[in-house]
Amino acid sequence: MKNEGSFDLEELTIAKAAKASGLPVKTLRYYDDIGLLRPKHRSAAGYRLYSPADVRKLAFIQRARSFGFGIDACRDLLSLQQSGQRDRKEVRNIAERHLDEIEEKLAALMGLKRQLEGLIDECRSGHGPDCPILSELEDGDSLNRQ
Repeated sequence: MKNEGSFDLEELTIAKAAKASGLPVKTLRYYDDIGLLRPKHRSAAGYRLYSPADVRKLAFIQRARSFGFGIDACRDLLSLQQSGQRDRKEVRNIAERHLDEIEEKLAALMGLKRQLEGLIDECRSGHGPDCPILSELEDGDSLNRQ
């Protein structure tokens, strides 16, 4: 049994856990603050100490974030990953919801792309002091015409 303030040699400081997981120290502090991943131990001086299991969880979260999953989805996925059952249907539902969000964002970006291409074409074909791009940014009329 550990005494309060002592730690296992396998436990890592926040800097070492950050390096091992590929995340910035600031992100580890943020995850602790929001309760996404709180290290189980602290040193006698109050420093966060991460176990190898914590580092694996951090790496899991980092990979989920690289897929664009939000914090809440990461929390749910981590919970499912840690549970003994690993409910495939629930994981699939989370991934499908995220894919729907990505498709909505892509559609919105494609609309913006078409608008900007149109403005660039107007700018190319015209002469004179009025710039359709600057006019759009001032007035915002074409954004309302989608």
